[in-house]
Amino acid sequence: QVQLVESGGGLVQPGGSLRLSCAASGRLWAIYNMGWYRQAPGKQRELAATITSGGDTNYADSVKGRFTISRDNAKNTVYLQMNSLKPEDTAVYFCNAYIKVSWRIETANYWGQGTQVTVSS
Repeated sequence: QVQLVESGGGLVQPGGSLRLSCAASGRLWAIYNMGWYRQAPGKQRELAATITSGGDTNYADSVKGRFTISRDNAKNTVYLQMNSLKPEDTAVYFCNAYIKVSWRIETANYWGQGTQVTVSS
């Protein structure tokens, strides 16, 4: 009923930039917090950034000042602008959203399939 589809990953050199997008589709009565998480090989999934429906943001210390999260509520889309990328930013990046599909159904947590970001020279 709900899909989160990420795009924008790829290979970039250290110091470069990428912009990730995640579009929600399906039954979307309301979308609350949205965010980006990442998982490097052999490591646990960790928070990168989150944004509320009102635009309040939260960042992991490791990405503060380099990454910017934003959203377009009219397009049901969340973005992650990543600048000054480092090799340690290499990971699969997952979109996350809390979505209510109907006024009668509780809010649920949804994940995208992930997009690979590789920072390497």
